[in-house]
Amino acid sequence: MKIDAAIFDLDGTLVDSLWVWERIDVNFLAKRGIDVPQGYFDAISALSFRETAEYTIERFSLDESPEALMREWNEMAIYEYSHNISLKPGARDYLDRLRAARVKLAIATSSPPELCLPLLANNGARDLFDAVCSGGDVERGKEFPDIFIHAASRLSSAPERCLVFEDTLPAVRSAKRAGMSVYAVYDEYSKEHWDEIKRTADGFLRDFHNAPLPE
Repeated sequence: MKIDAAIFDLDGTLVDSLWVWERIDVNFLAKRGIDVPQGYFDAISALSFRETAEYTIERFSLDESPEALMREWNEMAIYEYSHNISLKPGARDYLDRLRAARVKLAIATSSPPELCLPLLANNGARDLFDAVCSGGDVERGKEFPDIFIHAASRLSSAPERCLVFEDTLPAVRSAKRAGMSVYAVYDEYSKEHWDEIKRTADGFLRDFHNAPLPE
């Protein structure tokens, strides 16, 4: 595979963390007397942090601001991200091998910097990445290719020379629309769409032990 850059989603792809957000969503809505409805997690899977707040306010008719929701979610998540989330199997070795092959690395995540940076630091991986891009860097969420194009620009790499790793169907589709090669990484929270994800992506992985290296 002829690449000079690799772009990684964080939650559900590089790390097992989506259980944190499910717990946060359940507890957040329970405080307001609301049960999590079917389809909610799918609806927010590709949205940016702010888009998720705006969607949640509209869907449940909440009399709160997006800033208030994001602040509450951050407070609930910061401890978990700083202490209790680990890289997926084989991920650290694969990142080291890409660095040894002089492949530039970026994170492209919907999570804000105050979550993703402590997580990377706690796993000893912060210095492996040339760029860390979050949803706040672009106007639209991962239903659009914006963040992938932004990450490629930060790495000074052409889209066709970038390999993206993602776990959700909308994000896989968007990275393909950006002109990039995409490998899907299995995550339990995307299992209902796994067959379609595999059909859409250029390749797929259960973990990073057999992830592709550049030619």
